[in-house]
Amino acid sequence: MHTLLITGPGGAGRTTVAAATALAAARNGARVLLLSGDPGNPLSALLGEPTGEPVEAAPGLTAVPVGGVLTARVDSGEEFRRELVALQERGSALLGMVGARPLGAEELTELPGAEQFALLRALRRAATAPGTDLVVVDMPPLHQAVAALALPAQLRRYLARLLPAERQAARALRPVLAQLAGVPMPAQWLYEAAARWDEELAAVQAVVEAGTTTLRLVAEPGPGADAALRTGLLGLALEQLPVAGIVANRMVPQGSPDPWLAGLAAQQEKYAAQWAGDTPVLPLGHFGRDPQGPEDLARLTGAEGLVPGASGEAGGTGRGRRAWAVEDRLADDGVLVWVVPLPGAHKRDLDLVRRGDELLLAAGPYRRIVPLPSALRRCTVSGAALADGELRIRFTPDPGLWPRRP
Repeated sequence: MHTLLITGPGGAGRTTVAAATALAAARNGARVLLLSGDPGNPLSALLGEPTGEPVEAAPGLTAVPVGGVLTARVDSGEEFRRELVALQERGSALLGMVGARPLGAEELTELPGAEQFALLRALRRAATAPGTDLVVVDMPPLHQAVAALALPAQLRRYLARLLPAERQAARALRPVLAQLAGVPMPAQWLYEAAARWDEELAAVQAVVEAGTTTLRLVAEPGPGADAALRTGLLGLALEQLPVAGIVANRMVPQGSPDPWLAGLAAQQEKYAAQWAGDTPVLPLGHFGRDPQGPEDLARLTGAEGLVPGASGEAGGTGRGRRAWAVEDRLADDGVLVWVVPLPGAHKRDLDLVRRGDELLLAAGPYRRIVPLPSALRRCTVSGAALADGELRIRFTPDPGLWPRRP
């Protein structure tokens, strides 16, 4: 099964492209599940009325058949209430010990960020849906999508750091909590909960980083979209998530006698050509209005390359998380070089800090902490340089840790 994640700058028409992609794949004979977390359910206005009764596409994921496509909308509010009520039930003994009154589901209002968690959980469920060839996911706008895709790995790192397997943190905190609350620390419950969270996050992370997952961006060519794309692509590169293609949406036809339309068409062609220098670009024409209903959507489904696997998009499968290469330049320069591709990065936007066996990397508004490869852990950082879209970090072997040559 293949998973296609679709995102892009806000207002670029990513939901329309996601729906058209799902419909085109279904008309090609694929069994498609279209997943969206967008409030207001705009998919219903594009795809039309349901053509069948709701079905369980995967455990815990209900979908409705519409025009040959199974569509599932994530209700983040309901997901938040269900998860928090379940968490209270598991921790009922602890709540009773401290005299707390559990909150009822009707009292709960979802917190900021609940949408991303709900969509990621639904993505994990969708990826296991039986009888499905393609899962198309209408992701949030680009900046939020980058943060959401990075979330599973980040939270797993936090859990491992704050609740290590050897429970050192629990032993250290137990006397403090006992003095504050007058009750023993519920270490067993805490670690069981952490183990469940880690298992869930690991499953989501595996889907995001799988070689069968493809990321496609949707943008309307222009200076604003170009700036947003460059920032988003920088964040995706930092997370080692490759982009398979860019949909240049709402392209105005060339050759218009109207100077304004001719100028707009020339500007769009300019930016689309720039994007095509690095990534396959699929142009989609402008209707002169926003697409409305199944008839308009059907006009988009004939675009060549809309279905994953066409126009050079990795043969229908993603490439998974790209490893950063380590160049051995010990013989020539006495260093190892870690090559971090960061296309579009500027030196002023970059920062890096070595902390033990990890490296903290900052690129624009994005930050990531990555473990060092084993060879680099026995080295010290001796410099870094940015050139041609690559951050080249130099590591000099530590004589006290590096094995001596005979």
